[in-house]
Amino acid sequence: MTTTAPSVLFVCVRNGGKSQMAAGLMRQLVAAHPDHPVRVGSAGTRAGTSLNAQAVESLREVGVDIGDQRTRQLTDELVQDADLVVVLGDEARVEPTGGTAVEVWETDEPSTRGIEGEERMRLVRDDIAARVEQLHRRLTGRG
Repeated sequence: MTTTAPSVLFVCVRNGGKSQMAAGLMRQLVAAHPDHPVRVGSAGTRAGTSLNAQAVESLREVGVDIGDQRTRQLTDELVQDADLVVVLGDEARVEPTGGTAVEVWETDEPSTRGIEGEERMRLVRDDIAARVEQLHRRLTGRG
């Protein structure tokens, strides 16, 4: 019997930072646990034209390379093709389409505490990484 791997679509506004980070971190987990696959995508509600350089660098620090990824505009089809849509932050809005579950992660925003630059991005990355780990366990039943 063949079962299809669960699919998750990470969404933020520009698809240049948080959603790309979450997708890259999830791909890293899937690579580390090939017996627990998850199909991964990301998109933006108003997709930008490039990735956030600090986001790319903060992931590189933990062995994740998203430098080859490109931003993608969110479509109803992308939502419908996913088992779960995860919206990162409180700016992007995604309406459930075709029965796809949508959950919102109120991610850490260190800039509200005056933390900027590389330090900010590391805190954002670490918050997202912990959430992605929990999500991978939930989606795959991994220990």
